[in-house]
Formats: sequence, C-alpha cells, structure tokens
Amino acid sequence: MSLIEKTATELLALQAEGKASALEIADAFLAASAAREPKLKSFMLAPDADAVRTRAKAIDAARAKGEPLGKLAGVPVAVKDVLCTKGIRTTCSSKMLENFVPPYDAHAVERLKTEGAIIFGKTNMDEFAMGSSTENSAYHTTRNPWDTTRVPGGSSGGSAAAVAGCQAPLSLGTDTGGSIRQPAALCGIVGMKPTYGRVSRYGLIAFASSLDQVGPFAHDVTDCALMMEAIAGHDKRDSTSVNESVPAYTRTVNDPVKGLRIGVPKEFFGQGLDAEVEASVRAALKEYEKLGATLVDVSLPHSPYALAVYYIVAPAEASSNLARFDGMHYGHRTATKGDLIATYSKSRGEGFGPEVQRRIILGTYVLSSGYKDAYYLKALKVRRLVKKDFDDTFATCDVVMGPTTPTAAFKAGEKSDDPLALYLSDVYTVSCNLAGIPGLSIPCGFTKTGLPIGLQLLGTPFAEEKLLRVARMYEAATDWHTKRPVV
Repeated sequence: MSLIEKTATELLALQAEGKASALEIADAFLAASAAREPKLKSFMLAPDADAVRTRAKAIDAARAKGEPLGKLAGVPVAVKDVLCTKGIRTTCSSKMLENFVPPYDAHAVERLKTEGAIIFGKTNMDEFAMGSSTENSAYHTTRNPWDTTRVPGGSSGGSAAAVAGCQAPLSLGTDTGGSIRQPAALCGIVGMKPTYGRVSRYGLIAFASSLDQVGPFAHDVTDCALMMEAIAGHDKRDSTSVNESVPAYTRTVNDPVKGLRIGVPKEFFGQGLDAEVEASVRAALKEYEKLGATLVDVSLPHSPYALAVYYIVAPAEASSNLARFDGMHYGHRTATKGDLIATYSKSRGEGFGPEVQRRIILGTYVLSSGYKDAYYLKALKVRRLVKKDFDDTFATCDVVMGPTTPTAAFKAGEKSDDPLALYLSDVYTVSCNLAGIPGLSIPCGFTKTGLPIGLQLLGTPFAEEKLLRVARMYEAATDWHTKRPVV
C-alpha cells in the first residue's frame, strides 16, 4: 500500500519509526492531489505546495531535535471551505465571498494546527453548505472517486472525495442535516457528526446555527477518534460550546461494548429504501449479532416529519444568518449603480446561487407575519417530539442503527431539476441534527456496480466514545474500510 493509501495513524507510526518523514508524506499527497484533481475536483482552493512543504520541514526539524509533537504531527488535513482559515481564502463555494480572506482561524483549524496537522487546501462544497450533492457550488461539481459520473454527496462532498480519493488522509466537514454522514456513506469512508456543542463553531460561517456542527472524515474509525481528540472541547468564544471533558477516544476505541443493545427503527426501512442498501445494512446488523449484540425493534414515530421540520427550521435560520451579506457590510457588491434597495437586491441576486436564494426565500416566508405561528413555531414543537423519540428509545438501547442514505451515489445532474428529490437524500440523517445527538457513518458494503453503502449509528448526547467503540467492533470484523477506489 502506497503512502497516500495509508491511514493517518499509520502515517504517524511511519514517522515515529523513521520510515517516512513529514516532507515525504506531504510530497506524496501533493503529487496525488495534483494528479487526481482534474478528475475529482475535490478542492475549492488547492493546497499551497510551498506552505505545505515549509510546515512539513518544520515538523521534521522539531522531531529531529526531540521537541514535543502534537497528535497529528505531519499529517495533511483538508478543510471544508466554510471554515475560516487565516490568510487563506474562504469562499463557502459562493460568488458572494469569492475574495474573502479571513484574519483568523476557526477554532477547529486552530486545534489542528496546535496538534501539528498540515492544513492541506480548502475543499469544494455546496454553496453555503446548502445541498446534498456538491452540485450547488458556484464553481464546479465534485465527483465521486468510485465513479466520476456520480456525485460524492454533500454539502461536504469535497472533503469526502478528498479522503476517499486519497488526496488527503483526513479532512474536516460540517453537518447541518447530514452533510458529513451522507457524503461519507456515498464515498465509502467514515464521517462523524458530533453532539451539538461538542466542537466549537467559532469561525464556521453559519448556515443554520442550531443545527450546524463541525466533524471529521477519515478512512477508519481509529482515525476518526484521533480527529475528535484534536478538535473537541470547550471554547468560550462559542456560547453553545459545552464545557464537557473530552475522553481519550483513541485509548478506548478498540474496547468492545459488552451487552450491546442496538435499536433498529422500523421507520428507517420503509418506502424509498433501495434494496441493495437495505441488504447491506441488514447484513451489518447480523454481523453485530454474531459479535454478541442484541437487536431491538424500536419506533421513532415522529421521524417521518423530520425532513419537513428541517426544511422549515434550517431555511429560517439561514435567512437570518445570510442577511449580513448585502453588498454593504459583507460580501459581493454589484457594479450596477442604483439606490439602496436596488443595490441590496442586485448584490444578493448576483452573489447567491439558485439554491441559496430558494432557501432564503423559504426561510423569510416561514418567519413572516401571519405565517410564523403556522410554520416555524409548529416546526419547533415537532422538533422537540423528534428529540423525545430518541430519549425514549435510548432508555432501552445503547445505539440506534440503520442506513445512512436511501440509495447509493446518484448520477451528476440526475436530480438537478427536482430539489425535493435531492432533499430526500437526507431523509435518515436530519433527525440527528434536530435532536442534537451524535451520528456516525461507516462503510458496510458495495452495490453490484461497485458503489459504497453506509451504515449509520446514532447515540446519546456526548456519547461519542461509545459510538466510536461500537463502530470499531464492526470495522474490526470486516474489511470495507480498507478498500480504496482506482482513480
């Protein structure tokens, strides 16, 4: 296996053993990234080769002197273009922020740098994280490494494709309604959405503030645990950051959960679920039974309403968060001369793409006088019921499992003219965000045509440690996570 196909844990071991330097690793990924980028288009902003090599040389020098090194020393990490990076453009894949260069790093990026990671470019995404296919980028569509005629999922599709396509061993994404777990499933890698408040949102350009969460992509569960150790923890700059201690995830990840009880919701196996996806997920559940787990039939009765609730709450928050981009305070300003209202309208019309405009309009509508009670406030009440369903279910089981997505990756352009069909890609993932609980997607098989399938695990708030241990039980008994596409 070449350097670019190895996990971050393996790359760290090679450096510790003197078998590879940080510079050799950086050069390998720079070469792979450059060679594969024309096919995959994972990056919004390609890695700065000079900056990457300079950072790698500094880590090698520190290692040679015996200086203390961080958990991710010498490991390249790609960053979704919605997270601020000091001195590096952060566009949200939008014309609105085409030339924005932040004067500071997002909290998660700060943590990565502190742990010795090498920031390895900015990845492409659906504009302002609004989408499920990375086709809504204002610049280009990212492709799935397993089949470049298909999408990688979204909105963190670039981050998922970069890891799956071995352009970077690790990456950061964000998850508002499934935007880490869904692309992880479609690209055959591991992706985690932490508990709301576990990872600081400081420096994350907001889509829906009560739903957004920063999380990792990796080839396997151990690497995911390593990333969580690096980025999790309290941050006083984020008022929603929870002051909970961060477990040593990597120390316990290989400890099986004894007496494991797995809740299997009937609502996750109904109409619209592809037969091959269901077969792979059912086979994974059988594997857990072989490992000593007990399957428990459960019900999440309000989950069928989760998608409707999400598409009221998220656009409502987006309409508020994106109001700042008006051509006066922030973002693109039209060159067309006119009065104040005309300037606002023209700037936003030019700066925002169709999907972002659609969601702003929808969000403004559900918050408007006469409709707020009928839509937004009612959605908040149903959101609470979605959370209660999970609370009741976790009283009888340790984790909830089911498919991450209803289908494998679909063709690029297949759902472009039907936004509702695209929204259904998130049917199994949005309830996790509404409830604020942690979720994880791990690979559990392939379709007959060679497309990855993901198994979703959901846990109680701040139970990421248990979730990672449960995921690792299955991973240790299978080899799906070792597969790499031919790009």
